Amino acid sequence: MSDKADETKIRTTLGLPRGSVRALLTLIIVSVVVTESVRGHAVPIFWTETLMIAMAHYFTSRRFMQLAPEVIQRLEEEGHIEKESNPLFLPRHSIRIIILLTFVALGVYLYKQNQLFNAEALSVLGTVFAYLIGFLVKPILDWYYKGKEKDSLHWWEDTKAAVVLIVLIITAGCYLFNRPELLPVYVRNGSLCLVLFYFGSR
Repeated sequence: MSDKADETKIRTTLGLPRGSVRALLTLIIVSVVVTESVRGHAVPIFWTETLMIAMAHYFTSRRFMQLAPEVIQRLEEEGHIEKESNPLFLPRHSIRIIILLTFVALGVYLYKQNQLFNAEALSVLGTVFAYLIGFLVKPILDWYYKGKEKDSLHWWEDTKAAVVLIVLIITAGCYLFNRPELLPVYVRNGSLCLVLFYFGSR
């Protein structure tokens, strides 16, 4: 009976490491978005929205509690929390690195083709890098302020929240009063990028 339970416990979808299907779906989405951008096509909104949802899975902490590595290992061995595996048999964080390098390569390619500042390119790269920069800022600040008082980061959190709220309230107000034309396009796009930056940095 216990052998059967163990067998059921370790069974994974399609026999692949846990998370492999999500990894494959994400890489397929990234490949479509990048290919369409290289071709100079406007990427359909459902692809970019799906991309952001997929990226949020990889660039957001999946554990709600910060625990010491030895505590996590013990809880995994005892079966209290799900053991994190490496999707597609790749080293840890490989999918994150592939996504990041892919969009960096896309940016370099579009820059060399003098297409980096086209509306189509900016709509994709702007939203992607706004989120990624937000994701990277927090660990950098945590490292810089390591060993200092926790209140040291309050100025950053307060300033970031105030700026995002003010910009989005102005943008939303124009839409709610049916006057979006009052906002330049770069302000509308910029407000979205700020929101993505904020969520990435949480």
